[in-house]
Amino acid sequence: MNAPVKKNVVKEPSMLRQKEMIAQHFRDLARAKEQGKKVVYTFVPGNLTELMLSFDCLPLHPEINALQSGMRKLSGEYIAEAERAGHSEDVCTYVKCDIGMMLKGNIGPTGEKLPEPDLLLLSYTGCFTFMKWFELLRERYKCPTAMLHVPYQGEGHFTEEQVQYVVDQLRSEIIPKFEKVTGQAFDIDRLRDLLGNSARAEEDLVYVLESAKKRPSPIDAYFGGVYYIGPLFTAFRGTPAATEYYRMLREEVDARAAAGQGPITPDGLLDEERFRLVVEGPPNWTHFREFWKMFADEGAVVVASTYTKVGGTYDRGFRHNPERPLESLAEYCLGCYTNLNMPTRVDMLTNYVKDYEADGFLINSIKSCNSFSAGQLVMMRQVEKRTGKPGGFIETDLVDPRYFSASNVKNRLESFFQMLAQKGQEVPA
Repeated sequence: MNAPVKKNVVKEPSMLRQKEMIAQHFRDLARAKEQGKKVVYTFVPGNLTELMLSFDCLPLHPEINALQSGMRKLSGEYIAEAERAGHSEDVCTYVKCDIGMMLKGNIGPTGEKLPEPDLLLLSYTGCFTFMKWFELLRERYKCPTAMLHVPYQGEGHFTEEQVQYVVDQLRSEIIPKFEKVTGQAFDIDRLRDLLGNSARAEEDLVYVLESAKKRPSPIDAYFGGVYYIGPLFTAFRGTPAATEYYRMLREEVDARAAAGQGPITPDGLLDEERFRLVVEGPPNWTHFREFWKMFADEGAVVVASTYTKVGGTYDRGFRHNPERPLESLAEYCLGCYTNLNMPTRVDMLTNYVKDYEADGFLINSIKSCNSFSAGQLVMMRQVEKRTGKPGGFIETDLVDPRYFSASNVKNRLESFFQMLAQKGQEVPA
């Protein structure tokens, strides 16, 4: 019997471009020490990329390491290594994957060893696990640590006093730490230039995300959105490379929309848009393509998602502002999705369902991520009540392959899609 022919995964030109950009960044990281570059470990929500770049530092994101390991089918081995070292099964699997990866040599996605950090920079934006994660990294690397405490948006908005509180920390704690680690003086004009680039890229990203209001949607704002947010949420915000990428992406999406085409899926252009969905929660990375195909094979397109807002809620109007550089950084941190209270998240999801004319709302609940998963059933019932659209609920994990049951997820999704199909056939009285 002949072996089955493996089908090539179809990717948009922008997907290939961002893949090369991120691969080059990891190659630069591998050579950072020999080139005299300082490396800063930080997290995606509330990241201060422009400030780091103004000091010629290279950012490295532990949760990006973990999701890359999940997509490369290495995370199970790394998680097992961390558990053998004493970490509980209930700990965030991003953390265990990253720790296990370090214990196994800290080899990045290009096959090259990643450098040790010169600085650990934590912008605390709603996820307590980040603090414990950095404690583990600090114990291992014995390097300087800087923490930017960002007040939680408990009232659904931030105040001028909260902005000033973050700005004061930037001036008194964060910038001096960068100056000491790098030996460079802070250059506010360089920061302003970087922030201007960020604003242009953010404008184009929002344009792309909002193109999903069209019928058919030319994008998938969850699976495809993972690729779209890559450059902006990792190491490139503020760079000319990011503005060029998002201009290219915008043109690509415009061309598809003008042709009346749907999004690109792993198997090519989607033939028919049957269901429009809003999704809450991160995707599963260990079976990313298989997970995506469960939607694409049913003609289900995600027109809006919360995961693509973890690195910035730009579609709520925020843009980095070179005229108010430090205040702008503070407002960015305060407005990240993980820093929003539950009523605000419910408002966002409700608006997404209405504004994008979604047929339903789906939660992917992550076993090991309390920051996303806490309160999700309450959120689902609230969104159902306020929109009149049905909600669905599935469970996976970020990067632990033990918690992805393909048959279970597929059965739940098929039941949800059948319900949407039946509702679509109902004739209003």
